[in-house]
Amino acid sequence: MLMFQADELIKIRRDLHQIPELGYEEVKTQRYLLKKIAKLPNQYLTVETWRTGIFVHVTGRDATRTLGYRADIDGLPILEQTSYEEFQSLHKGAMHACGHDFHMTIALGVLSYLAYNQPKYNCLFIFQPAEEGPGGAKPMLESAPFRRWKPDQMLALHIAPEYPVGTIATKVGLLFANTSELFITLKGKGGHAAYPHTANDMVVASSHLVTQLQTIVARNVNPLDAGVITIGVIKGGTKQNIIADTAVIEGTIRTRSIETMKKIKKRIESLVQGVEVGFECTITIDYGANYCQVYNDKEVTEDFIRFAEKKESVHLIICDEAMTGEDFGYFLEEIPGLMFWLGVDSQYGLHDARLEPKEEAIPLAVETIIDYLNS
Repeated sequence: MLMFQADELIKIRRDLHQIPELGYEEVKTQRYLLKKIAKLPNQYLTVETWRTGIFVHVTGRDATRTLGYRADIDGLPILEQTSYEEFQSLHKGAMHACGHDFHMTIALGVLSYLAYNQPKYNCLFIFQPAEEGPGGAKPMLESAPFRRWKPDQMLALHIAPEYPVGTIATKVGLLFANTSELFITLKGKGGHAAYPHTANDMVVASSHLVTQLQTIVARNVNPLDAGVITIGVIKGGTKQNIIADTAVIEGTIRTRSIETMKKIKKRIESLVQGVEVGFECTITIDYGANYCQVYNDKEVTEDFIRFAEKKESVHLIICDEAMTGEDFGYFLEEIPGLMFWLGVDSQYGLHDARLEPKEEAIPLAVETIIDYLNS
């Protein structure tokens, strides 16, 4: 028996889509999830909250193993621009533009089945906050409930707008990159635009630094390796005739290997020191949230691939790794497991204000995960 049928799952997704909340602010989201979980039979379930996250332990018939399933629950600071008329975000400036509304709904669907149909092994459902930042996986991994119910294997999915519904994509080994945020603040001396010789212009200094940062991947990373430095924000100044005393650069670093991440950061620090000397300013660097790679365990992933290949409703693709960042990698550092892409066939991609994943993927994913857990 499945408590949440397809139409109810769609309603849950739309409800969640309307209440996106940023990392560690998921108060309404947690309350909504707990309300849905409370409707399920509790014969096998034990529920514990952690900050704005939730653990649900399902007691299996054979307690010798525990299988973990993780769903992230936070939204993004994006002003929604979808065509949804009835269920757009009610929180202006926030949106589920990375599919976490899908991820939560799918987890609830699987949980609703196990609440009525006791699984063979123990299962631990993890509704994790702050995936988009500052990073909820690592502290949740270190929490008391997780250590008490620590799984022997981990599983998670992520929606993939580029794949059609019915497609699952994964691979053995590296799936998602190592990532780091990048925040650089430059401080100099402001002044009047007519007297540039009396000031120290941080707009000019930051412009030089941004240009230099683009040389790192081109000239310091092995061309047979891979790395990305993207500067998404540059801010400086208050008025057109005032020389700025402060500028801020914000970006992201992504690499295939941990060693390359270290090399890029070392090179950034060297370039910053040069700009400090050249422009007589002070510069600080903050790497913000750092996520390790998502590395799929060989044995677990090959077993999942064999399962998916036999499933008629699923089209399996062995995909390439992506420069996407995901803090699920912290779970996989400690516990063997895998993440896979779920096709949702959207014209627009992840983190796009126009993202509209196809909801038909939700019941398909629920059925697939239930079958896998029972395989």
